[in-house]
Amino acid sequence: MPDIHRHPQSGFTDQLRAEASRLVSDLADALDDAIVGADERQALPADPDRALQRLAVPLPDQGVGARQALEALLDLQARAGTNTAGPRCYHFVIGGNTPAAHGADLVAAAFDVLTYTWVTSPVGVRLELQALEWLKELLGIPAGMHGVMVTGATMANFVGMAAARQWWGEQLGFDVSETGLSGQPQMPVISTRFLHAASRKVLALQGIGMANIQCVEDGADGLVDLDAFSRALEALDGQPALVVVNAGEVNAGRFDPVAEMMTRAREHNCWLHVDGAFGLFAALSPRTAHLVAGFEGADSITVDGHKWLNVPYDSGYAFVRDHGLMARAFRYSADYLPAENDPRPTLGAIGPESSRRGRGFAVWATLKAYGRDGHRRIIEHCLDLAAHFAGVVDAHPALERMAEVPLNIVAFRYNPGGFDDAGLDDLNRQLGEAVIEDGQFLVGTSKLGERTIFRPAFSNWRTRFEDVEALANRVVELGQQLEQRL
Repeated sequence: MPDIHRHPQSGFTDQLRAEASRLVSDLADALDDAIVGADERQALPADPDRALQRLAVPLPDQGVGARQALEALLDLQARAGTNTAGPRCYHFVIGGNTPAAHGADLVAAAFDVLTYTWVTSPVGVRLELQALEWLKELLGIPAGMHGVMVTGATMANFVGMAAARQWWGEQLGFDVSETGLSGQPQMPVISTRFLHAASRKVLALQGIGMANIQCVEDGADGLVDLDAFSRALEALDGQPALVVVNAGEVNAGRFDPVAEMMTRAREHNCWLHVDGAFGLFAALSPRTAHLVAGFEGADSITVDGHKWLNVPYDSGYAFVRDHGLMARAFRYSADYLPAENDPRPTLGAIGPESSRRGRGFAVWATLKAYGRDGHRRIIEHCLDLAAHFAGVVDAHPALERMAEVPLNIVAFRYNPGGFDDAGLDDLNRQLGEAVIEDGQFLVGTSKLGERTIFRPAFSNWRTRFEDVEALANRVVELGQQLEQRL
């Protein structure tokens, strides 16, 4: 009689179980090196493209097994991986990982946590909801707002703007999620030139269109002309509109006048969305809280955790005042899914994702481990780094600061003298490429008005004062080398 408990593939599944039993011991040393060694690893290894050429091979018929595959992966990471967790990564706005957040994220991965609905992970869903409540307390977000975790600021903006679009349609008497936008008028969108590319992308994805955004011109102070903003609101003539207020822009860390814009927009039929991806963390310090004063009157708010909360990628948060709008914007149903009136929460029904990993583990753990005071101290450490670096730039004859430093970004350029602005733009563009190729620091260039600038963003608890001093010195060294070749 055949063994009914033995099947042709049992040998392979036995192999997988054996590999699973060895996985932690196989990875222990590598994970220790990755976490402990983050301070000293180079920001970007030399010639990563050369190392990555080995990836261009056909899919193997017979695999090499978990251990060899992981060894190959770790070797590739060592040869071509960017050290975004390290103290010398200042590109974009990339935070680090607190030890508690990093550990909790490993726990979430180990248990393969799925937080679509309560039954897939009661602890994952409840941790996320608790972490969102704590985030509201941490940042001063109104307790009555409803939150959901997503991949980052882009999808957090997506949630807030989807709720805004749903509200706008209901103001006009139709259900956007049910009937779509075909044949309907355009939804007006008013913002400033600080509007982030992610917001533009979201408005394109939602069928509103980038060309439909009205960015009000600047006043003499370089911020939005509030009188022009008022005229744009008045031109709506009572029609509903979306207003996006930008709490922190990415080139110099500047802010829209949050409170004044909110006050003026409230006099009209507007949905107020605050994009506070990293800038909302200004609320944690008495030194910078004035920059976001008044944001709590918003209808929706965007925050990014993998920036200044120092939790692992990917982790963003959307908060919306009206839970019903979120539910109507993202509703869907099937016989096998929880009912809309199920008393246990289904987080996948108030946001864009159904397949949702356990992001709440890291957020809950870092807030539990370090509390309000610990995260305030991380923010203020980064503020101190930015102020110190600005002083280093100001003191160096070959460096020129290009803007005030309200938060954690320092806009500057290499300026040894003897070049006009166009020549300096070209010199700094080439210097930016040289800094990336050099690999000691990860920092990018951008534009401030017409000028090409460096814009390091300090948002990692690991960064030390000697790191930012070394950045200034290395930019000058590479700039001098570049001048000699011109």
